[in-house]
Amino acid sequence: MLRCILAAVNGPGLQDHLMVIAEPNRFRIVELLGRSPRSVSEIVTALEIGQPQVSRHLRILKDAGLVAVRKQGQQRIYSLQPFPFEEISQWLESFSHQWVGRMDTLDAYLAEDTRGQAAVDEALGEAGRRAR
Repeated sequence: MLRCILAAVNGPGLQDHLMVIAEPNRFRIVELLGRSPRSVSEIVTALEIGQPQVSRHLRILKDAGLVAVRKQGQQRIYSLQPFPFEEISQWLESFSHQWVGRMDTLDAYLAEDTRGQAAVDEALGEAGRRAR
């Protein structure tokens, strides 16, 4: 219940944003809008899904605070709101130390494996030359 109260006061949080983006069509819409703001018709054309579905997904994204909309003549132009994506980026960055360590371990393994492979190649090369 406390989470519902906090969400009502503070708006959607990180977990809510991730849940909204997890739906495949909304994910694709976010990717499109990440490149540039777009109208509903441009999104419909790019995703090849119906206008009612795109409008529903955009409404959900807007309600979650992930996109903003502005009128331009007869069109509504949608764009990403930066804050939620900065929050997601910071959250993902908190895991980077784990990946850096794992990549360093992988790099050391591959370097050792490369040296070992070079020794095998050299031994095979000498054996091949002796066999001729």
